[in-house]
Amino acid sequence: MTDTTQRPLRVLAAMSGGVDSAVAAARAAEAGHDVTGVHLALSANPQSFRTGARGCCTIEDSRDARRAADVIGIPFYVWDLADRFREDVVEDFVAEYEAGRTPNPCLRCNEKIKFAALLDKALALGFDAVCTGHYAKVVTLADGSRELHRASDMAKDQSYVLGVLDERQLAHALFPLGDTVTTKDEIRAEAERRGLAVAKKPDSHDICFIADGDTQGFLASRLGRAEGDIVDESGAKVGTHEGAYGFTIGQRKGLRIGTPAADGKPRYVLDISPVNNTVTVGPAAALDVTALSAIKPRWCGAAPTGPGTYTAQLRAHGGETEVTAELVDGELRVSFTEPVRGVAPGQAIVLYDDTRVVGSATIATTVRVRAGVA
Repeated sequence: MTDTTQRPLRVLAAMSGGVDSAVAAARAAEAGHDVTGVHLALSANPQSFRTGARGCCTIEDSRDARRAADVIGIPFYVWDLADRFREDVVEDFVAEYEAGRTPNPCLRCNEKIKFAALLDKALALGFDAVCTGHYAKVVTLADGSRELHRASDMAKDQSYVLGVLDERQLAHALFPLGDTVTTKDEIRAEAERRGLAVAKKPDSHDICFIADGDTQGFLASRLGRAEGDIVDESGAKVGTHEGAYGFTIGQRKGLRIGTPAADGKPRYVLDISPVNNTVTVGPAAALDVTALSAIKPRWCGAAPTGPGTYTAQLRAHGGETEVTAELVDGELRVSFTEPVRGVAPGQAIVLYDDTRVVGSATIATTVRVRAGVA
């Protein structure tokens, strides 16, 4: 197993063209590692310029990454992974929404692209590790095994989207920003001190392959518009939609329901049925989830044995909640100490033991407080 802490390494730094990855590459080079920068061309038809502050796959981003590499003084290449990205991330994203689930493409990209396709290619070329600008920490234990932990700064922690990494991948991962207890402004100030032109570049956000941020429009262009019914818990029709894939569990805005609820309170999406193209809405209380089952578990180290008490994170920018969890016949069974809301099939649940990431799994089914709502 490669020791990524005790000796200079051959490091492949994934450079998106943003400030975080540029500073991470600079820090890795400053630490004495032999660093090579690489920008991943993930779009088959990259645009020349970014739309607002969204995305990270444009020609402009590639040029920004190259300029940063020149300033740092490291070799730089562009690798075309567009086909792999389309198959493993974009097509998976569309298929999940079509099936009525809510995926997280950032987790899938980390799992399938940055720490699978990219890492495998890096190792084949003789590199020891892949470096990214994620805010997380890899801790090496006395026996040489690795653990993934939250970043020192919880406000910027990105360990949730890295919860798909296994111990082998962690052994070849460098996150130079993970120990930083600073604000984003201080990272930008560091970039400016280093002469990196990306110091003032806006952050990318939302989904990188949907440049304008219109997820519903993107899905409609792939899946077509299909009018269906919006119904309440009793099955009564209260509105129509142009595609069930355009909704997520817990959604409140954009429902366009003409008939108000009897109690006058807002209604939320409770269920999405792609089979009959129906969206069910109801009160917020009907979203309360007490337990769930999750599939395809991935462990950041050894799989836990027997039931255990953990904290869980259910979305990239969500808080933690206390749970008990147990692996049963390859499926993760989770019970919440207190009911939680906004839990949707397709989302990832990431388990933590204090700051340590135990592992992650994909939510398959939920159990709700109100009988008859699943």
